[in-house]
Amino acid sequence: MTNAGRLSDRTALVTGGSRGIGRAISLRLAAEGALVGVHYGTRTETAEQTVADIEAAGGKAFALRAELGVPGDAEALWTAFDKELDAYGARPGVDVLVNNAGITLPKRIGDVGEEEYDRLFAINVKAPFFVIQQGLGRLRDGGRIINISSAVTRIAVPHISAYAMTKGALDTLTLALAQDLGPRGITVNSVAPGFTFTEINPTLKAQSVVDRYAAASVFNRMGRPSDIADVVAFVASDDARWVTGQCLDATGGAHIGMPS
Repeated sequence: MTNAGRLSDRTALVTGGSRGIGRAISLRLAAEGALVGVHYGTRTETAEQTVADIEAAGGKAFALRAELGVPGDAEALWTAFDKELDAYGARPGVDVLVNNAGITLPKRIGDVGEEEYDRLFAINVKAPFFVIQQGLGRLRDGGRIINISSAVTRIAVPHISAYAMTKGALDTLTLALAQDLGPRGITVNSVAPGFTFTEINPTLKAQSVVDRYAAASVFNRMGRPSDIADVVAFVASDDARWVTGQCLDATGGAHIGMPS
């Protein structure tokens, strides 16, 4: 279900917008009328396919490439965005910024090396910080910043503790920016997925793992990327104009109580 036209005349940028949850967000925002910049890091064909799927459904989108987690990444991203936006013939600026791109590090604390720790934080924390910083001049008043967080900020998962730290940092940034940007009518929120079924998660090839993750939700199923995209679309819309500085739990009630 979509609210066609709810985001008409608005431009969105979704980092990591060509695969998994990011792809679902791109498709949903486009279905509601937004012109969507689909950012990707390396897989050109995947981004082009996402754009093609959006256009086939009557939506508007363009792809842009920028590697995150390297020096100058935010500047490169916005330069690519501006260039593609101009080529599309759209007015400059952005209304909705979704910081979705990120990587994980499935290791317990004793196995985490400094280099991989630094790379994790460079992509998951430093990149969105400077993407936001350098995007503020482009972000129109009344706009939306949406950071994709994770249930691991409230559920202990020791084998991804470093990853959980990065998402906690995003939630803290969300809170501070919500107050800072409130006078411009800009809302800043986080959306926290739980166990979500995506084709890029290699652990989900085992049915036993799928069953275990599904059992964490009160609905006894895993989340779908569209479940997360629906929440993001709400936060991006005027319906969420009075919601800011929040972390919206989109986990299907994962681990909210003792098993019955």
